[in-house]
Amino acid sequence: MRAIYLLLLCISPLQLLGQDSTVYTKLMQQAQARASAHGGTAHPAVSDGNDAILSGEVPIETLHRDGFKVIGGISDDPDVLRRLIRKGIDGYITDRPDILIGVLNREISATKNLDKKLRLRNFDVEAHRGGRGLRPESTLPSFESGLDLGSTTLEMDTGVSADNVSMIWHDEYYDPAMCRRVHGGAYDTRDLFWIHDKKASEIQKELICDKTPFSTTQQNTLSLSPVSVAFAEKMHLPSVYTPLTIDQIFGFVRFYASYYQSGPGRSSRFARTRAAEAESVRFDLETKLIPDFMPDDSGTMQRTTNHTAEPQVFVSALCPAVVRNRMERRSEVQSFDFRTLLLVEQQFPFLPTYYLTSSPKLFKFQTSTLAGPVSTLKHEE
Repeated sequence: MRAIYLLLLCISPLQLLGQDSTVYTKLMQQAQARASAHGGTAHPAVSDGNDAILSGEVPIETLHRDGFKVIGGISDDPDVLRRLIRKGIDGYITDRPDILIGVLNREISATKNLDKKLRLRNFDVEAHRGGRGLRPESTLPSFESGLDLGSTTLEMDTGVSADNVSMIWHDEYYDPAMCRRVHGGAYDTRDLFWIHDKKASEIQKELICDKTPFSTTQQNTLSLSPVSVAFAEKMHLPSVYTPLTIDQIFGFVRFYASYYQSGPGRSSRFARTRAAEAESVRFDLETKLIPDFMPDDSGTMQRTTNHTAEPQVFVSALCPAVVRNRMERRSEVQSFDFRTLLLVEQQFPFLPTYYLTSSPKLFKFQTSTLAGPVSTLKHEE
């Protein structure tokens, strides 16, 4: 499925759609209306790629005027980041929060405009998979690093285990390039397993995801992640790199705050800042699936392959976990698959929905079928 996502990111939505930029505004207005019809007051947001934002195809000013945010992603190039920030986006998903924060600070220092300074200080720095440019992705250490750097949002992907637990991982399977078996047995493409084929407890007993294939800046040295070590010990996890559930992420962030408030980290010169930021950090929770049907180059509908749960199962696993952890005011749900977002707006309208619009085929298909994709496009194994 990773290859499908990469292919879809090659063209901007409007190039494929042949429509003007009002498609974004209409999408947001429809999402807002659905949530409002169910008592929701949260505003949805557009999350798009660099090209569509920089070209002006995403109508940032119009969306802002209507109360909708625009989030970008994903680059770690300081020049690209600077140009995007100056376009007026509200936040950015990045593998390297440290680089983005550095660019932001320079922009804040350079401007004399007080309104612009305020906007930049409220900029949402989203640590992609916790900040995978510095630590093994989607692990306790990656989220700890994201918190250490001062990220305002922790971005993460979710799947669903065989016992309907929301798991934090990007792909539908645990990638052997990033994971290994706890007891050293073989784990490669010949015997990898899908998230939905194993119970959460089985996954955590079998795998450690501590590999660093993404970049030379990724490090898995335990001394860099003291809070993760302490939390894993408290929760009796096999490793700080054990695959995580969404409940464990929420628990870890609370633990991180207490670690610096009254625990071993209280003597750190960063203690007060880190504790405060952990108590306000947000969670950008992506449901990782694509629609069951997509148009090919000729416009003919073709079935796709999802080795994962159907949209309702995603929502039923993820959103109640947000509620029971009392993180409703600090969480949003995002997806390339708009079916899950429609369900969130209907069933959990207090959670903001972030529409990932940077995959043009998905964008075209889903904006043309919003009247009934949940009921008419059923997931089949």
